[in-house]
Amino acid sequence: QVQLVESGGGSVQAGGSLRLSCAASGFAYSAYCVAWFRQAPGTERELVANIYLDTYTGTANPSYADSLRGRATISQDNAKRTVYLQMNSLNPEDTAMYYCAEARGCSRLETGFTYWGQGTQVTVSA
Repeated sequence: QVQLVESGGGSVQAGGSLRLSCAASGFAYSAYCVAWFRQAPGTERELVANIYLDTYTGTANPSYADSLRGRATISQDNAKRTVYLQMNSLNPEDTAMYYCAEARGCSRLETGFTYWGQGTQVTVSA
């Protein structure tokens, strides 16, 4: 059974930073994609970043959406089976529930991902 657990959300002031974590278990493939999406109230869920991981070759290919490009870094710890999203220079428009998702291949659409975590709330105050 695939399980994704996000953590690291919280409340910060504008200009602050947060590091979100997504701990995964139960996924049977050695190559897969992990993505971070976010959803603010009344809006659609949007991609923040994704990373394609091949644990057999040790390669990782990150990709970023425009919303946090230049302010976010997605990375992984293969041993811990955890993907991180470091976010810097946060502003109130970044306030949202942040979700991690996993699939065999990467997509910019939420429909491309089969497995989802419960989300972690990020609130940025002015």
